[in-house]
Amino acid sequence: MNRIVIVGASVAGVHAAEALRDQGFDGDVTLVSAEDTLPYDRPPLSKEALAGKVGEQDLLLRPSGWYAEQGIELMLGQPARQVDVRGGSVLLAGGASLGYDGLVLATGSAARRLDSISGDTARIHLMRTARDCVRLRERLIPGSRLLVIGAGFIGLEVAATARELGVEVTIVEIGPAPLAAVLGTQVGNWFQRLHEQRGVSIRCGQSVRAIETVGDGSRVHLAGGDVIDADAIVAGVGAAPATRWLQGSGIEMSDGGVACDERLHASAPGVVAAGDIACWYNPLFDEHIRVEHWTNAVEQGRFAALSLLGVSDASYVGPPYFWTDQFTAGTRTVGRISGADRVCVRHADDNSLVALYGRGNVLRAAVCVNSPRALIACRRAIMQRAPWQDALAAV
Repeated sequence: MNRIVIVGASVAGVHAAEALRDQGFDGDVTLVSAEDTLPYDRPPLSKEALAGKVGEQDLLLRPSGWYAEQGIELMLGQPARQVDVRGGSVLLAGGASLGYDGLVLATGSAARRLDSISGDTARIHLMRTARDCVRLRERLIPGSRLLVIGAGFIGLEVAATARELGVEVTIVEIGPAPLAAVLGTQVGNWFQRLHEQRGVSIRCGQSVRAIETVGDGSRVHLAGGDVIDADAIVAGVGAAPATRWLQGSGIEMSDGGVACDERLHASAPGVVAAGDIACWYNPLFDEHIRVEHWTNAVEQGRFAALSLLGVSDASYVGPPYFWTDQFTAGTRTVGRISGADRVCVRHADDNSLVALYGRGNVLRAAVCVNSPRALIACRRAIMQRAPWQDALAAV
């Protein structure tokens, strides 16, 4: 293997490139980025960066000179348009064709858009790129009014950051509680109380029907007939794997992502995937899963690179891990909540929470807020596939 192309300068892509050099691979490495800026970290965009606590240079995954020092060719502003797995080449939007004998797919996700809303939807901010963050931050003036569409992780993080900046915040959520679709209603109610105690207004069971321009602001019409005036609107309604460019390539897809085996190999020879777009077989849960979280992207990026080189024939089995910080609540989630058939809240007060999720009498996942010891115990129990009752007794 002499030439490896990594499509996607995401956290997974950058760590894949780094792992190749750390392993001693001395062939050509090309890192292709759709964005025209140096690769940067995304989690701070809805928190520290939005609050103005860190600048653009602080977000960089690696210093500007690192890529040249490592002998990594960085191609910025060059979205991939097509891959020819038979010929071993990637076609870029600018017309360039990159030959490869090893390919890492790490294009991440793109923010979902709200196509069902009528009116001036151009005023809706997304929160996916550094430019999105800068544009929204300019609107978050103390005393201004922010409407957040969607009470998922991104929506809640933006709401918390804006509230701490002195902005009046209203959240509109179609579900019965924040994060209900991910964590369940009981745990979602805890997060609703967390925000409401700090002055955030949350309207559940509601959706946005139309947006009307009123001066420099917007008048938002809800499906139930209510009207909310806002100076800024942000949508946090999830993300979708950035895989459209792979259509027609012959690479097998699953759950919107790239179907992979337990070693992150795709269906085409010499191709691996990592991060948000990888849907891989995880022996720990005995199912194919896809995870859109930072830690998974870091670990998979490195694992996929080594798997491509044939350094190890091990399986990627780590349980998914995710964190979110909202106000004083440091939330850590470990395991696979999807597919759980039971949930037990072991502890809950105004500052902390421990919730366990199980299926088939086995602990499957846990949500721990400001509870580091419980998190350690739960991760160990998940890795050991501990029986449900034993897991309850351990927390």
